[in-house]
Amino acid sequence: MINVSHKTHTLRYARAEGLLRAGPEVRERLRNETIPKGNVRATARAAGIDAAKRTPEWVTFCQTLPLDWVDLSFEVTGEGLKVTAEAQTVWKTGVEIEVMTAVSAALVNAYDMCKPLADDLEMTGVKVVEKRGGSSDFEHDFERDLRAAVLVVSDSTAAGEREDRSGQTIASFLEDYPVTVSRPDVLPDDPERIRAYVEETAAEDAVDLLFTTGGTGFGPRDATPEAIAPVLDRTAPGIAERMRSYGAERTPHALLSRQVAGTVGQTLVVTLPGSVSGVEESLHALFPGLLHIFPMLWGGGHDDTDPQ
Repeated sequence: MINVSHKTHTLRYARAEGLLRAGPEVRERLRNETIPKGNVRATARAAGIDAAKRTPEWVTFCQTLPLDWVDLSFEVTGEGLKVTAEAQTVWKTGVEIEVMTAVSAALVNAYDMCKPLADDLEMTGVKVVEKRGGSSDFEHDFERDLRAAVLVVSDSTAAGEREDRSGQTIASFLEDYPVTVSRPDVLPDDPERIRAYVEETAAEDAVDLLFTTGGTGFGPRDATPEAIAPVLDRTAPGIAERMRSYGAERTPHALLSRQVAGTVGQTLVVTLPGSVSGVEESLHALFPGLLHIFPMLWGGGHDDTDPQ
């Protein structure tokens, strides 16, 4: 089974369909609901709903997820009985397998109820016809890559006593996104130097996104939030809240992180924790939804994704 613990919850929807191919006599009986074994639609609907809820019992690598809604509909066409299943959940993975399982179970039950009437029944065409949700729905395409800078805030790293891992983790993570990252810069926990770096980097007008890592805790020298907050033109409290809430699902220590985020001109500044795990968790919490800020910063509203 694939590990999806790093994924975030989003609204997921899927619709699948399939066909029980049948001759004229069976189709007419389905329309009139005169199949000897009983009401095919009601039976197949109940079977499909039950099957959707029990999908992980039959599909080996399928995660167990909470289905918020599943339903089936039926239509007698010129070819036979068309079955459509829909499902919805707020979860880390999609519901495509659940709706395909629902359609398949409904078709098998319909087949079983209709088979005394004909020998030429055929179940066919089971497929997903629509799906929504997941990170792919929130990705952005830009004419050019976004330009990102990374600042590592650490006395020991600045003194050469410790190798930087957090800055490298940021750069590695962003390789999967339309973002070009410069080599991480390193500064000690000096508020004035941190503030000056942020102001100068944003003023260059060559950086769209600036990440800092380190100095967001309660250590005697941790002062990154205090250094950066006064520089921000507009704060983005939702970004910091999202990082903390995501982290708190994994460790209670996340509530002690004091990240801040906001814009300096057209540069988005995000402060990340100093630990590698804290960096990874925060980035998973933010991407790809974070990128939606740039069309708004560029004045294009919610749809324009062309950098100026």
